[in-house]
Amino acid sequence: MVAGQEGKTLEYSVQKQKDYFISGATKSVSKRLEQLQLLKEGIKEFEQDIVDALKQDLNKSEYEAYTTEVGILLEEIKFTEKRLHKWAKPKKVKTAITHIGSKGMIISEPYGVVLIIAPWNYPFQLAISPLIGAIAAGNTAIIKPSELTPHISKVIVKLIEKVFKPEYVTVIEGGVETSTELLKQPFDYIFFTGSVQVGKVVMEAAAKNLTPVTLELGGKSPCILHDDADIKLAAKRVLFGKFTNAGQTCIAPDYLLMPSRIKAEFIEECKRVLQAFYGEDPVQSDRYGRIVSERHFDRLLRFMGNGNVVIGGQYDREALKIAPTFIDQVSWEDPIMQEEIFGPLLPILEYESIDQCIAKIVERPKPLALYLFTKDTQLQEKVMEQVSFGGGCINDTLMHIGTPYLPFGGVGESGMGSYHGKQSFKTFSHEKSVLKQTNRFDMEFRYPSSKNGLKLIKKLWK
Repeated sequence: MVAGQEGKTLEYSVQKQKDYFISGATKSVSKRLEQLQLLKEGIKEFEQDIVDALKQDLNKSEYEAYTTEVGILLEEIKFTEKRLHKWAKPKKVKTAITHIGSKGMIISEPYGVVLIIAPWNYPFQLAISPLIGAIAAGNTAIIKPSELTPHISKVIVKLIEKVFKPEYVTVIEGGVETSTELLKQPFDYIFFTGSVQVGKVVMEAAAKNLTPVTLELGGKSPCILHDDADIKLAAKRVLFGKFTNAGQTCIAPDYLLMPSRIKAEFIEECKRVLQAFYGEDPVQSDRYGRIVSERHFDRLLRFMGNGNVVIGGQYDREALKIAPTFIDQVSWEDPIMQEEIFGPLLPILEYESIDQCIAKIVERPKPLALYLFTKDTQLQEKVMEQVSFGGGCINDTLMHIGTPYLPFGGVGESGMGSYHGKQSFKTFSHEKSVLKQTNRFDMEFRYPSSKNGLKLIKKLWK
């Protein structure tokens, strides 16, 4: 399909959804709940297809596929269904003293037609999770899956086509050209998950139509180990966070910071944990994922030339697999420290004092996540207060993303806006302010004909 023809097809799809939205068919809460229930049933029906496709695209194990891509969505739908009536109900607010007799309220209304651009690293979860929020808020949606995970993309198409009318929710596959044409369309909201570089392109395109956006990006998320950390527990939790999905997680620990006095003990413990997780040869393990493409594989291999590999380093080009790899003697100036790694390589840097550690982090772009391992509550408070980041954990990694009670999102270069749970509903809703005024009496001081109006207003606003 040539670019002009594709543009016309996309324009038609967007217009059909606009017409459907204007008809009011998406707006009743009962309708939204009905559609969320259908989505949940569809996910369950296609569960095995989803697991199989993730195995083909990323070599995800069934355990990892279910916990990070399927189960988490079923829980989010369940959470939303229980609370949607309350979230959608107009909220009364207090009345200012100058507005006696009136009633104020906030009405959550949907934006309209939403574009969801999903990434390849969690290709099912990160396409459907924003959709849950979009449906809950009363929008229609067009999903653009990643072309780098073609098998799961096909499953998403089948699922969405079976569950929804195309004028309500539809999937449009394609590469960069398709994304470019989509971004030219007059969407009412754009939700993008991906790299900082592409995020800037999305935001620039959205600005031409003054379209609001949520950008879920990434960055170099630090993991700090203090010398009082529980080494055995920290090793398990750091490795879980780093090597899930072969390190291809936007909130994975990107680099380790620790005092030199605990480094040798931590590395030895990590060797034992890795063997328990993935066996003697992780490259051959069915429990361990692969790199999404040869281009990303080669990029990661170049990083392995930095510093000194102390664990791992093995790889299989044909299988696109790189063993969990720890790299010591890395400097802040090395190429591996200049961009998000997004793979199973973990650089180790040392620090002498926590103040030095904090200073090094805050002079860099704000990260999407931060992890701190320490029993010292004062130190916990200090780091939380002095370092800006999207979200994170104390004495754990990744787990903050798994609770619908916490909003998830970045700050600065790591993104803007957030979602999950109630925040997803708020992200895809415009909060409309309405003041309902009384006709039983009128305040004369508000009008220019009032003789003492200004005097009274000054008195009220003191």
